[in-house]
Amino acid sequence: MRTEYKDWLQQQKYDPATITAQLHRVGRVEKCYGDLDEQYAQDQMQFVISALRYTADDRRQNKPNPTKIPFQGDAYNNLSSYRNAIVLYQRFKDAIATQPLMVVEPPMARNPVDAGDDQESGQRFGLERDMQAALRLKIKQLEADLTIIDDGIERCVDSGRIDITAQDGAGTFVVIELKAGTARQAAVGQILSYMGDISIEESPAHVRGILVASDFDNKARAAARMVPNLVLRQYSIEFQFTDCI
Repeated sequence: MRTEYKDWLQQQKYDPATITAQLHRVGRVEKCYGDLDEQYAQDQMQFVISALRYTADDRRQNKPNPTKIPFQGDAYNNLSSYRNAIVLYQRFKDAIATQPLMVVEPPMARNPVDAGDDQESGQRFGLERDMQAALRLKIKQLEADLTIIDDGIERCVDSGRIDITAQDGAGTFVVIELKAGTARQAAVGQILSYMGDISIEESPAHVRGILVASDFDNKARAAARMVPNLVLRQYSIEFQFTDCI
């Protein structure tokens, strides 16, 4: 299964260092809590994910490491990394669990319109993954003083997964959400939820957000005007051509 997981991580366009770190963390958790595939079969690994929870309040109270995993250093940061690694492995298991259903489905059983919607959704997801991988390599082009702090993977919070979590030169947490195509009003609500989760988990003095899309509809622009710590950034794609013969 580890080979399949590595292949899946590569398909998600994670960089080699991130893949190595994720495999290492999954291996350490499995060594302490038992076979993760069996854990997934039992409860989708909810027990393990819960066992790895260590809150900002726990850190403020200086509580010791409550898990079976031995490590040195900050318990909050360490356990956040391990927990994110297990949530990512859970996503992998969810993905492969749906594959047989997709294979055996009768070719004409679905409405062609629905199939088109699924195809468009898949293309959009793939483009957003490409955008994320590219932006991680050139985060300074978004803002010169940004530093990525999420270990190369989406940070899991209660309301979902943050595409990129960063800090600026002043130490402010910056939540970055990427949308392929036009971002709508719901995208503003989504990134605000992520910002709210970070404000609870980290208790920072300031949190701000950057919503990146090719365009924004009128409702998204209107909603963002009322949030002083949210910026809308529009991306564009430039093509370069060279002769092959």
